[in-house]
Amino acid sequence: MKKYRLILLGPPGAGKGTVAKKIAEKYQIPQISTGDIFREAAKSGSELGSRVKRIMESGELVPDDLTISLVKERLGKKDTERGFILDGFPRTIIQADSLSEITSIDAVINFNIPREEIIRRLSGRRICSQCGAIYHVTDFPPKVEGICDICGGKLYQRDDDKIESIEKRLNVYEKQTLPLIEYYRTKGILYDIDSSVNPDYSMEQIGKILS
Repeated sequence: MKKYRLILLGPPGAGKGTVAKKIAEKYQIPQISTGDIFREAAKSGSELGSRVKRIMESGELVPDDLTISLVKERLGKKDTERGFILDGFPRTIIQADSLSEITSIDAVINFNIPREEIIRRLSGRRICSQCGAIYHVTDFPPKVEGICDICGGKLYQRDDDKIESIEKRLNVYEKQTLPLIEYYRTKGILYDIDSSVNPDYSMEQIGKILS
């Protein structure tokens, strides 16, 4: 049985989340994000979960050793037998080294997209204050400017989607992730794709890599 043990790397706004869902559906493998793992652990009431809950409530970052323990626990579940998609992990070389002791990785997909396209995508996003529906000022505008088509609620821009905030997030990402890109490139399992067009084009490229 062919396994698809994948890591997705890419800046915010590169479309990783959308594409991860498509990969999960096509190859019948779970999409695993550290955010989901932390939330599930916090709900579980286990000893590890209680530690995570305390850290999350204090607003601090979950430390590497705890993150790695939780990822290891998640990768041991039955639904990962055919593979998995890791989205948002690893974030550091320490985490990548620890991951290599837990499991092997078949491919690391690096989502390449120009910085100006990320800024255009994220800064144009608008969200309904009532039902949470998502729009984009140019790509998917509402019928009436500033008003949700579904419930008539008022649309707003999240602080995270303001240009200054996007620039900061991109700087942090680049500083944190560039070493990881080189780490996996030297191992010969990093594949670059152009994620600036649309999710279907990203999937087409990934399909070729995985075949």
